[in-house]
Amino acid sequence: MSILTIRLPDEKHARLKALAKSNAISVNKLIDELATVALANHDARVRFQTRAARGDPARALTVLDKLDHEDWEAGGGRQRLRGPGSLDVGFTAHHPPPWIDAC
Repeated sequence: MSILTIRLPDEKHARLKALAKSNAISVNKLIDELATVALANHDARVRFQTRAARGDPARALTVLDKLDHEDWEAGGGRQRLRGPGSLDVGFTAHHPPPWIDAC
C-alpha cells in the first residue's frame, strides 16, 4: 500500500469530509472509492476507443436499424426509444417517425 499526499483548497477538503461523513466512511476510503471509479471510467473509455477503431460504422448503423425495426414490431406499432423507462415518443403505425422505413 502507498501513501499519497495531496493539496486541496480548504473548502474542497471540508466538502469531502462532509461527503465521507454522510456515507459513514473515512475521507481516505472516499478518495480510494473515487479513484476506483476514475480508473474504471478510464478503462471503459480506452476499451470503447479501441473497439471503435476496429469497428465498421456501416455495419454498426445496420445493426441499430435492425434493433429499431425490432423495437417497432415489439411495441405493436409504437416506436420506443431504447431501454426501459425511456421516453415514449408516441409514434404509431399510422404515423411512423421519419427515420423508420415502411415496415
